[in-house]
Amino acid sequence: MESRQSLTARLASWDKSISEADVLLPIPFHLSEEITTETSPPVDGIAALLKDRFVIYKAGSCTESIPLAEIESFAFRQGIGCVFAECTMKNGEHRLLCRADMHYKDLYAAALKEMSRYAAGEDIRYAYEADVNRFCPKCGRPYRPGSSICDHCAAKKDYLKRLWRLAKPYHKHIYASVLLYFVLAGVNLLPPVINRILVDDYIQAVDKPILWQFTLVILSLFGVNLISRLLSMLRSFTLIDAGNGIAIRLRELVFEKIQLLSVSKVAKRTSGELMNRVSNDTSTVQHFLTHDLGNMIEQIVTLLAVGVILFVYDWKLALLILLPVPIVMYMHRLFWGNTHRRYHRQWSLESKANTILHDIFSGIRVVKAFGTEKREEARFDHAVARVRDTSISNERFWAMLFPWLGFLMGIGEFFLLYYVGDRILDGTMTLGEMSQFSAYVSIIYGPLRWMANIPRTLARTMTSIVKIYDVVDEEEDVSDKKDATDLDIRGNITFENVSFGYDNTTNVLKNIDLTVRPGEMLGIVGKSGVGKSTLINLVMRLYDVDEGTIRIDGVDIRDISQTSLRSQIGVVLQETFLFAGTVYDNIAYAKPSATREEVIMAAKVAGAHPFIMKMPDAYNTKVGEKGYTLSGGERQRIAIARALLHNPRILILDEATASLDTETEKQIQDALQKLIADRTTLAIAHRLSTLRNATRILVLDKGQVAEIGSHEELMKKQGIYYGLVMAQRQMSKMSPKNTEEAE
Repeated sequence: MESRQSLTARLASWDKSISEADVLLPIPFHLSEEITTETSPPVDGIAALLKDRFVIYKAGSCTESIPLAEIESFAFRQGIGCVFAECTMKNGEHRLLCRADMHYKDLYAAALKEMSRYAAGEDIRYAYEADVNRFCPKCGRPYRPGSSICDHCAAKKDYLKRLWRLAKPYHKHIYASVLLYFVLAGVNLLPPVINRILVDDYIQAVDKPILWQFTLVILSLFGVNLISRLLSMLRSFTLIDAGNGIAIRLRELVFEKIQLLSVSKVAKRTSGELMNRVSNDTSTVQHFLTHDLGNMIEQIVTLLAVGVILFVYDWKLALLILLPVPIVMYMHRLFWGNTHRRYHRQWSLESKANTILHDIFSGIRVVKAFGTEKREEARFDHAVARVRDTSISNERFWAMLFPWLGFLMGIGEFFLLYYVGDRILDGTMTLGEMSQFSAYVSIIYGPLRWMANIPRTLARTMTSIVKIYDVVDEEEDVSDKKDATDLDIRGNITFENVSFGYDNTTNVLKNIDLTVRPGEMLGIVGKSGVGKSTLINLVMRLYDVDEGTIRIDGVDIRDISQTSLRSQIGVVLQETFLFAGTVYDNIAYAKPSATREEVIMAAKVAGAHPFIMKMPDAYNTKVGEKGYTLSGGERQRIAIARALLHNPRILILDEATASLDTETEKQIQDALQKLIADRTTLAIAHRLSTLRNATRILVLDKGQVAEIGSHEELMKKQGIYYGLVMAQRQMSKMSPKNTEEAE
């Protein structure tokens, strides 16, 4: 998909009268306006919003130019396998502007929404590339869901610089370890020298060697080896401290960023992918810092030190030994892109396998209920098999390439054998010198062979680093302003012309104007999908509104710090979630500083205390993962107790009593009645009996406020709410035990 800059430049080249500054929003299209059953040839077209008109160009020629003064609004429409850009003229005429396939859905939806804003006299407010064009402008590949970084074009050097800045608290450790590597390299150069002395001056000596001198040479060889081991230990301890510290900081950084992302941002990534970045990717970086980086420094220092000695001793032979190095480095460069793609694919497949495993474990009750263990086993086996095949392919690639690289690196050994043999035969080299020289050559071949494996290590590590910073760099779409305030909430909530959609295609809520007074209980009803849960999500600021403003006590919700806002909101969501701890821990989660008496009181008010006391360990009973050892009603009562302990100024109940029987629901309703007197309460319910204590009832329909008023007022209107009540009463006649519930 072309970038905005490219589209604008092409349009300006087609029509010299249009400057790039005149083009506000360009959109490409490649399907003809006529829809036929036959495949039509592709069209090279660009439609664009200019400052004063809307133009359509095909293959470089203008086919239509519509003055903006004649356009009422623009519209996006989704067809079967294609999307449409349309407009409504001020004379009421509807016109099709252009058409493209489904790849352009997000682009068309967002662009046409902004065009309508501009036609209505408002400013265009979004960044084209960041918000719409989800393709890399450099290579054209689509971004991964939730990502704005191209894995193939990411600047790897920049990420290494950022990792180095992150490691600032450990720079002294790293510098100390590098110094120790230099010292260690110098120490490791001594054994060949001592061996030469041992062979020439003592083993092959004509005169009988003095015992104490011979012993001293042996002890010096022992001492050098001992010092080398001690320095290696000290170096490893230093680098391990730094590597683990950096890895923990990375893990904290990724986890903190995930916590800051909005629900919509997190939802774009799978749980397995996020877990992979927090755990596996940071572990890969940790292993590189604590092991591979140290080896790399050691091998490079050793290579330089021994290389200098060999060049001083005989520069011609040194050149022959090092001759294959440029060839091998060129081959590394040649295969670098392929290596990176291989490990990126392996990373993606491992993430998918982790996601499947997470889903199976999380939904194990559903799996067993439907008897699909074998199917899930096959699904997981298939995912793991793909990881296996990719891993085998990668290892085979290296198994084929690495021996040849090692062979090239070792060609110099044949030159060494000829050189040393010739020197010994003509008497210009002693056996001790041969031993020393051979030892140095053996030492230098260690780094040379090790360097053949560097691209493999770097590719794996760089893949993980890019994935980590992909999350860290994710733009926060719900964030605190620099001057965000902490507000002592009283509970007045005002919606001013609020519209919101989870994507650019449709708005779930449209032009909501609503005021909820402090201490009022507002019931929210409507059919599924009309935006009831979305409304309370916006109050909690899990999402930011697209248009309009939500105010609490007259303050824009975006001007209040999220911590201050949510610390004064108590929530019982439709999907009750309990942590895998004790009952006490789950209730006290809302207020860790609460006393035991406060926790028990909240449980009593929520009607949870009686069944808790019947458990084997009462409040210390483990509830299992997600609380599956409890019934739905028990889980919900614990969730209500958790919300009540929070002592909120705003209480949100999203189907809070849906899993309760009629008798228990009445008990909780009576308890809630005492609590809502001083709190603003928003309650969503399908069972209308839940809202018997509501001050007012809001009826949503098609994302808009359809009706609002008390139960009596809405019943008199005989509108949507009246229809819902009558339908439930009709249902209750079929189930006599629920008659009282519907009244």
